[in-house]
Amino acid sequence: MTATSSARHAAVIGLGSMGFGMAASLLRAGFTVAACDVNHEAVARFSAAGGRGVTSPAEAAEGAGVVICVVVNAAQTETVLFGEDGAAAAMPEGAVFVSSATMDPAVARRLAARLEATGRHYLDAPMSGGAARAADGALTFLASGTQAAFDAARPALDAMAGTLYELGDAAGQGAAFKMINQLLAGVHIAAACEAMSFAAKQGLDLARVYEVITKSAGNSWMFENRMPHVLDGDYGPKSAVDIFVKDLGIVQDMARVEKYPVPVAAAALQMFLMASGSGMGRDDDSSVARLYAQVSGATLPGAKS
Repeated sequence: MTATSSARHAAVIGLGSMGFGMAASLLRAGFTVAACDVNHEAVARFSAAGGRGVTSPAEAAEGAGVVICVVVNAAQTETVLFGEDGAAAAMPEGAVFVSSATMDPAVARRLAARLEATGRHYLDAPMSGGAARAADGALTFLASGTQAAFDAARPALDAMAGTLYELGDAAGQGAAFKMINQLLAGVHIAAACEAMSFAAKQGLDLARVYEVITKSAGNSWMFENRMPHVLDGDYGPKSAVDIFVKDLGIVQDMARVEKYPVPVAAAALQMFLMASGSGMGRDDDSSVARLYAQVSGATLPGAKS
């Protein structure tokens, strides 16, 4: 089967909070979708929603014109592609692999070169927007790759994206843009948590703090999005602390290679590391506020079980 004849058949590897919504968006757009995940319950839920649940990346990729990989990091992406029962060998010639994990741009370039040597395409396409936008087909993709990769991926991207940025003709450029976003996102979350816990230490009404700051110059998207979790005492993971341990760690690695100072990002990384080391790594990233509260004796709304 060629990629052309399978253009409306997609595979999704990874059915977490983002991947499930992306796969559902493809189904709504009329794609046939095969998907796999290490979480068998997620696969069963996807099958119940009208998709085809399978057991391996290779089985998902067989006959698919586009394979979308929504895993955590570069190591998992490499395993999905080239590990046992990997997708690369099963993809039709001319099919495109859409890599959505956040990773070092150098690793994205290496994976792209290895896959493209087999006659398949690689689109470096990390995304932003969260689980709700994934479910609505309204994600922002920061993509780079060859024109052939964009052409092969475009129908699927149209189904999943509210905004598609075409950021260059080579893999790695999309990853670099994503790391700038993650630097800012991590710093903004840490700053928001610091500010809200400091407000608690001052004995302020935190609901009023939220109301005032979201209408003032100190507001940020992350303050507005994450601080309701603190107000509700709800630290169920929408985005986990350990995601920013990973992503700000990548920022540090990139900066070290370039001999570029990133002291603000480094300070934010330490807060996420301390939260993770305190047992909150799999909790919502707004848990950094709980860490500040523990250190300072500030009182936050009680955490829900």
